[in-house]
Amino acid sequence: MNIAAADFERDYASLHAVRFAVFVDEQKIPSDLEMDDRDAECHHWLATDERGDAIGTVRLDVGAHGKVGRLAVLARARGHGVGRALMLHVHELARARGLARVWCHAQISAAPFYEKLGYRIASEAFEEAGIEHVRMEFEL
Repeated sequence: MNIAAADFERDYASLHAVRFAVFVDEQKIPSDLEMDDRDAECHHWLATDERGDAIGTVRLDVGAHGKVGRLAVLARARGHGVGRALMLHVHELARARGLARVWCHAQISAAPFYEKLGYRIASEAFEEAGIEHVRMEFEL
């Protein structure tokens, strides 16, 4: 596996493919909610497999005070540390940008993943895109 910073315009096809496979096809989130106006402002990373195929992605929105979002790993690549590796890159950049914390809206089912990374739940459950979420925060 390789993790590299991605350029939203240059790497759009790969980012789109992973995110749509996970969020739209698998989780049935409406396609018009997936790509948004913040994408061009965010820092993105792509995880690729040994063949160079995209298998995961995440973004960091520094302008939104360190919001982590759109963490997606293809089903075939889950359980192999891809999500964790992507998040470590997010944390590294956030520290380099002088952020004291990062936060995300985590799907309830993903909360244990974030807790293993040191995140804490900071809200009651709420609905976003038809799925229950909680706000989670991580002190850098």
